Amino acid sequence: MASVTDTSNLDGLRDRLLRFVADRQWEPYHTPKNLAMALAGEVGELLAELQWLTPEESVAVVTADPEAAARIRSELADVTNYLVHLAAALDVDLVANAHRKLDEVEVRYPPGA
Repeated sequence: MASVTDTSNLDGLRDRLLRFVADRQWEPYHTPKNLAMALAGEVGELLAELQWLTPEESVAVVTADPEAAARIRSELADVTNYLVHLAAALDVDLVANAHRKLDEVEVRYPPGA
């Protein structure tokens, strides 16, 4: 298992994911379409952890229920991994793209609007 020294580095995560896939020769199966479908499935699994909670329970679940918190963290990791891998497959810089989108949204929804 690789050690992680910088947990805030998306490039490092992307590189580790791509090595993981290459080491197992899974590249033929990791097309953008397949990765997007897998991402949707993982988002569904995350939603399943939260869907029947009240808004208040959904805010508190990670501190109130350690077992649910572990499941939610696991699903968030799956979502993150598939999203990072999908972006790599499409040659999209996730951070730059997210900033561009936020720029658009800030114009569309200015403060006080």
